[in-house]
Amino acid sequence: MAPPILKLDDIVLSFGGAPLLAGAGLQIEPGDKICLVGRNGSGKSTLLKIAAGLVEAQSGEVFRHPSSTVRYLEQAPDFAGFNTVQAYAEAGLGPGDDPYRVTYLLSHLGLSGDEDPRMLSGGESRRAALARVMAPEPDILLLDEPTNHLDLPTIEWLEGELQKTRSALVLISHDRRFLEKVSTATVWLDRGTSRRLDRGFAHFEAWRDQVLEAEELEQHKLGKSIEREEHWLRYGVTARRKRNMRRLGELQTMRSNYRGHKGPQGTVQATVSDAQESGKLVIEADKITKSFGERAIVTPFSIRVHRGDCIGLVGPNGAGKTTLLKMLTGQLSPDSGIVKLGTNLEIATLDQKREDLDPEDTLANYLTDGRGENLLVNGEQRHVTGYMKEFLFQPEQARTPIRNLSGGERARLMLARILSRPTNLLILDEPTNDLDIETLDLLQEIVAGFPGTVILVSHDRDFLDRTVTSTIAPAVPDAPDGRWIEYAGGYSDMLIQRKGALEERRKAEKAAEKPKTQQATASGSSKVKLSFKQKFALENLPKEMAKAEAEIAKREQVMADPNLFTRDPAAFNRLAGEMEKLRASLTDMEEEWLELEMLREELEG
Repeated sequence: MAPPILKLDDIVLSFGGAPLLAGAGLQIEPGDKICLVGRNGSGKSTLLKIAAGLVEAQSGEVFRHPSSTVRYLEQAPDFAGFNTVQAYAEAGLGPGDDPYRVTYLLSHLGLSGDEDPRMLSGGESRRAALARVMAPEPDILLLDEPTNHLDLPTIEWLEGELQKTRSALVLISHDRRFLEKVSTATVWLDRGTSRRLDRGFAHFEAWRDQVLEAEELEQHKLGKSIEREEHWLRYGVTARRKRNMRRLGELQTMRSNYRGHKGPQGTVQATVSDAQESGKLVIEADKITKSFGERAIVTPFSIRVHRGDCIGLVGPNGAGKTTLLKMLTGQLSPDSGIVKLGTNLEIATLDQKREDLDPEDTLANYLTDGRGENLLVNGEQRHVTGYMKEFLFQPEQARTPIRNLSGGERARLMLARILSRPTNLLILDEPTNDLDIETLDLLQEIVAGFPGTVILVSHDRDFLDRTVTSTIAPAVPDAPDGRWIEYAGGYSDMLIQRKGALEERRKAEKAAEKPKTQQATASGSSKVKLSFKQKFALENLPKEMAKAEAEIAKREQVMADPNLFTRDPAAFNRLAGEMEKLRASLTDMEEEWLELEMLREELEG
C-alpha cells in the first residue's frame, strides 16, 4: 500500500450548534478514485474544503505531502481580473504545465475560451472552473458536483477523462451512474464521522444497509444488557452491590451511551396530494415547429401523451429541450402546428433554475403562501412545522430565510411545496440537481408511482432508466437539427434502439450498393461468377488487414509511454487520430472480406 499523499484524521468542526464533523477522516493515496457520499448537510463539501486547505478544522490532524499539488472545483468561481475564459483557465496552470490542455478541455466542455467571464451563465462558469482545475493534472483533484449543468454527452466525455486521469480523485455527486463508472472506493460521511469501503459506489448501498442493521442490533443488545444490570442492582445482595462499584460505573456508562446514541437521519416521507383525474388524453401535439431566426429548434413533431405516461426529454444543452417542454405544456406557442391540452389538468412545475424561490422569504411563508401557520395537504389541515419535518427540516428553521439553505435543501423545499398541492400533471425540469441519494430515491418512487402524468427533463441516466416510459431525444444527438424522436423506455433503451436503427440503415445502404452480380446470385442464378475486381479484393484484403493491424500495434506501443502526452501532446493527439482512422478502415475491410467470402461460398455451392 502506497503512503497517503493527503490525510485528514479525527476532524472536528461545528458552527455554533451540534458538531458538523465529529471525528471524520479521509485518506487519499496515489491513483485513488473516491466518491464521498452522505446526506445533504452532512458536511461533505466542508470536508472537501478542509482537504483543499480552504477551511480550517477546529481540531484534528491534516497532512498533505509537501510535493503534491491539489486542485479544488469551486462552486462560485472568482473571475475578477480575467478578460477571457481562456486566461482564467490558464491561470490554474503550474510551471511546466501544457497550455494545450486548457484549449482541449474548454473545447470538450463547450467553450471557445474567448468568452467574457462576466457574461457567463451559471453552467458556463462551472465548465470554465472544471477546465481550470483539470488542466494541470494535479496529484489530487477534489470535485464537488462536477456534473451539475453538464449535458449527457459532456457527462459521458467527463467520465472517460476521469477514468484515465493519473490524478487521485475525490468526487461528490448526485449522479449515481457517474459515480458507479468513475469511483473505485467510497467514503460515507454520516452523523459527523466517516467510514470507508474499498469498492466503488455500485456496492455502497448494500454495504450501508448492512452497517445500519449491525448498528441497530448493537443498540438492541446494549438495551438488553442495561436491563440485566438494572435487575442485578435492584435484587442483588446489598453487600455485593457495595463491593462492586466498578460494575455500577459500567452500568452508568452503558446508560449514557444508550441515551446519547444518535441514529441515522430519517428519510423524507411524502406523497403527492390527490387531484381530480385528468382526461385520458393529456396532450396532443400535431406537427409543431419552432425556430429562432434561421435556427430550427423543433421541426414538425407530433406526439400524444396519455394519462399515466412518464416522458423524459434528453439532449445536449441548447438542443431545445426546455423550448419543446414549454410548447407541450402551453407556455409557448409553436410557429406552426397545434397543441391541445386535455381536460381537468392540475399542473405543478419544478423549475431547474429555482426561480420560484425568493431568497428573503422564510420557509414557513413559502410553504403556506403567507397564509398563517397551516397548509392544506390532501384535504387535511397541517401545521407547517409538522409538514416540514417530513422533508427533514427542523422546526427552528421555519423562520429561516431561504438564502441560508444549501442547494439540496432548496430543491427539497420546492419539492415539499409541489407535493402539498393537488396535481395530476408534474413538470420536472432537472429535478435531480443537488438532491442527495436518499431524496432521489423518494423522488424516484413518487414519479414511478404517480397516478397522473409526468414530463421531465433530466441528464441523470439512472433516474431516467428507473422512471420514464418513453424518451424524446434529438434525431441527431451530436448536432441537433430540430428533429426529435420518441423512443419506448428509458435512456438505456433509447441508446439500444438508436444503435439498432443505425445498424439497419447501414445494412440497407450496403444492400443498395451491392453489385448486380451479387443481387443476381441472391435471386438464384447459378451462372453468375465473382468479378475480377471481387476476386482481387478477396485475395488482397487479408494482406491489407494484416498491414493495418501492424500499423495499429506500432502506434499502440508508442502511446503506451505514460509520459508521452505530457512531453509531446501534439504527437499524442496525432497518433490517436491515426489510430481511429486505421481501426475504422480495418473494420470496413473485415466486413467487405466477410461479405465476399460468403458470396464465394454461395457461388461454389
